[in-house]
Amino acid sequence: MAFNLLALAVMAATGAVGLAYGIDALGRHRDATPPREGKSYVRNLAGHTLTIPATWLRFGDSDEQGFASQVDLQLTVPLGPDARATKVDVTLLPRSRVRTSASLLDGVYLHQFMPNEVSGPTGLVGKPLYPTDGFEGETVWYDPLAANPFVAKCMAPVEGTGNAQCLRTVLLESGIGAVYAFDADALGNWRNFDTALAEPLKAIGVH
Repeated sequence: MAFNLLALAVMAATGAVGLAYGIDALGRHRDATPPREGKSYVRNLAGHTLTIPATWLRFGDSDEQGFASQVDLQLTVPLGPDARATKVDVTLLPRSRVRTSASLLDGVYLHQFMPNEVSGPTGLVGKPLYPTDGFEGETVWYDPLAANPFVAKCMAPVEGTGNAQCLRTVLLESGIGAVYAFDADALGNWRNFDTALAEPLKAIGVH
């Protein structure tokens, strides 16, 4: 009788250990499994198929799929002061609908420059524009040394409160145009600006 009780106790202990190992293995398996992605939408823009997480769409979830004339996103990237996360609104457009900021520098902005300069991020020249032709309160920031320079146009905040808001338009390798709208604080990271945005854009199929 004592032997039987001892055998039952050993079997129970063995079963408990096995169960514990099984639970631990299951837990480790779940930890190693990446979380399921949220809902995504498919857009076709200028012959390119983009798969976009719903949370990246600037205007929230949308059931519209298929061909699009433009795609509006809001991305979070480490371009704020001290590389803090900041939001950048991105509008993707066909090539025919954009004119890059670099081309506007020579073609338009240069002829509107006021004689004075304003101080700002290291490596950029800040030139306020004459308050004509809709340029009132705007300043152009550009890299004077590069053949294809970083250029952004920023508008002073309304009533002098908050930060200036900036626009930068580029043509991506795929031929898709991208218009970036962002807080002027991000200008401090202008050297990393395009690279930081290229990563999430590549993730959805824009190169």
